Amino acid sequence: EGDSAGGSAKQGRDKEFQAVLPLRGKILNTWEVEGGELFRSDTIHDIALAIGVDPHHRDGDPDLKGLRYGKICILSDADVDGSHIRILLLTFFFRFMRPLIEEGHVYLAQPPLFKVFRGKKVRYAFSDEERDAYIAELAGESNAKVDVQRYKGLGEMDPEQLWETTMDPAARTMIKVNLEDAAKADEIFSILMGDKVEPRREFIEQNARYAKDLDI
Repeated sequence: EGDSAGGSAKQGRDKEFQAVLPLRGKILNTWEVEGGELFRSDTIHDIALAIGVDPHHRDGDPDLKGLRYGKICILSDADVDGSHIRILLLTFFFRFMRPLIEEGHVYLAQPPLFKVFRGKKVRYAFSDEERDAYIAELAGESNAKVDVQRYKGLGEMDPEQLWETTMDPAARTMIKVNLEDAAKADEIFSILMGDKVEPRREFIEQNARYAKDLDI
């Protein structure tokens, strides 16, 4: 997601087996379109071309014989916009490239939320609880000062940090997407963007209490 993050990812990747496709802004909301409209979106066209799978099939599921990569990893910011982009991509794969999910090719990369450091000692935390644990660890019995950097976006990491925390196969954390995950994303889009007002109101009323760190 984003030119700056894409630049860091391209500089930090291992070119022997990793390719990077930067996405500029949010992709087409494929929940609202028919198959014939897909390639009006340059982004959808670029994704399909890069992956090697044509979603514009006439009969049956798309053929994965041209698939160029074993893992399709969605790498987006850990914020509201990043979550929206993940859902848009999952909706696209679920509706038009479902075999990618069925055969285990789609993953969600998990970038860290915090850099916790004291001098040359550095820890990367993926949750508030992990951040607090690292602060306690680095502070030690002397309760020394520990610095914490909150990553608002992937673009804030330099290539080395992005490789070490998110792209290195020996250290990264990724979630394999299954059909249930993608179906849930599709269901949420149906509720939030459909024509019926009542399901949308019920969803907001039931989930509003879970909302935090809103971008207003």
